[in-house]
Amino acid sequence: MKVLVACEYSGIVRDSFTRLGHDAWSCDILPTESEGNHYQDDVLNHLDEGWDLMIAHPPCTHLAVSGARWFTSGHKPRHLQVEALEFVNKLMNAPIKKIALENPVSIISSKIRKPEQIIQPYQFGHPVKKTTCLWLKNLPKLQHTKIVEPEMITVNGYTMSRFHYDTFRLPKSIRGKVRSRFWEGVADAMANQWGKEVNND
Repeated sequence: MKVLVACEYSGIVRDSFTRLGHDAWSCDILPTESEGNHYQDDVLNHLDEGWDLMIAHPPCTHLAVSGARWFTSGHKPRHLQVEALEFVNKLMNAPIKKIALENPVSIISSKIRKPEQIIQPYQFGHPVKKTTCLWLKNLPKLQHTKIVEPEMITVNGYTMSRFHYDTFRLPKSIRGKVRSRFWEGVADAMANQWGKEVNND
């Protein structure tokens, strides 16, 4: 089957589907980090190419609830948030039968619709607590594959995921890139479970 992974340069989800024999392509304005099928382009130019499934990771910079205060305070121009939501809408309404859109807790829930599923990396073998929302079209909810204990740390009386603590200490220039990197365990679950769904149609 033909799979488009939108807004991905890591190749993590693409490669999970490729390993199972699917014709999977990633697409991002950045070059891919790993060898494989990749469009370095605006994904909106490739939505009508006969895909069976699209998994989209729209940038959360202007969508995440954690950063919404910068728009209400006037530190960021509101049009960036509006444009980000318009991009999400175009992905959700793409002419593709099965679609999954992934993002952290974001204004997509209040401005467009609530997600069909909320997952955590620790439900798929990664000891990390990071709430991840899935908006699904014609796809079942993901089944957990390996539940592990998330690694937490308490600093100055505040408990947080060790992953967030460790990444916060990274240089700001690479922090966002590391935090947005997708989880291999979730990618494998998508390929194993949703790949079968499409093949059974």
